[in-house]
Amino acid sequence: MKARVLVTLKSAVLDPQGKAIEGALRSLGVPGVGSVRQGKVFDVELDGGDRAKAEATLKDACEKLLANTVIETYRIEFVG
Repeated sequence: MKARVLVTLKSAVLDPQGKAIEGALRSLGVPGVGSVRQGKVFDVELDGGDRAKAEATLKDACEKLLANTVIETYRIEFVG
């Protein structure tokens, strides 16, 4: 089973890297960029076919390692 975990800063947290990317895109002349928020993506392959168990495992991984839940949120998507 394949899953994707998306980790982003909470909306109330400033994102200096996103602001830097936003400024760089504008200086490169990329049109229509309103704002940029930077994040992380983890593609994970899990053994077994039990989706509920896989989701519980991934939530545990996010809480322990993949996301700093004080300043970040995460979303789990199952692929395929």
